[in-house]
Amino acid sequence: MKKDRERRCVATGEVGEEADLIRIALGPDNVIVPDLAARLPGRGAWVGARKALVEQAVKKKAFNRAFGAPVVVPDDFAGQIEALLAQRALNLIGLARRAGELAAGQDAVRLAVKAARPAWRIEASDAARDGRSKLDRLTFAAWGDDVPVAGCFLAEDIGQAIGRGPTVHASMAEGSQARAFSTVMRKLSGFRVLDPAGQDGLPDAE
Repeated sequence: MKKDRERRCVATGEVGEEADLIRIALGPDNVIVPDLAARLPGRGAWVGARKALVEQAVKKKAFNRAFGAPVVVPDDFAGQIEALLAQRALNLIGLARRAGELAAGQDAVRLAVKAARPAWRIEASDAARDGRSKLDRLTFAAWGDDVPVAGCFLAEDIGQAIGRGPTVHASMAEGSQARAFSTVMRKLSGFRVLDPAGQDGLPDAE
């Protein structure tokens, strides 16, 4: 398998894989912007995908040094990155739905979990505990405790992502969208707890 490229974090000076860092680009008027896809033109800087490291980089003026000039840092830059990562994750949930790789609704998730090991289960953070507990038990009985749960999105946001009303339960099958989702969630885990109501976990990095 192709090894992820390595980059140096401006906050710590440590080298790590791109999957664990976020590229920062220099936009108009020297305002720095998160470049989640790492595709914006021009010189870039990298920072570890953790809220504390972003805040450390801002405090130490590490982006000034990285770009060789004073830069403008938006207010709550770490919060901006977190919001963009969350939106990217929700977009991937929508793409998985359109690709036929997402089951939505308790009955559909129950059937999907019985049929094959899901890459992810998605549980609304404002869900009732009872409905989720049933799916927790079913998933554990079928596949053990290694199925990660994304439980940090509201039911309304999940529903909007897949073009329906508030959605409490969903299951993402293995596939290209799930792999991209795992990468984004790995980064998002540095900014928020992925599953506040349960066991926070991530699949092993590939």
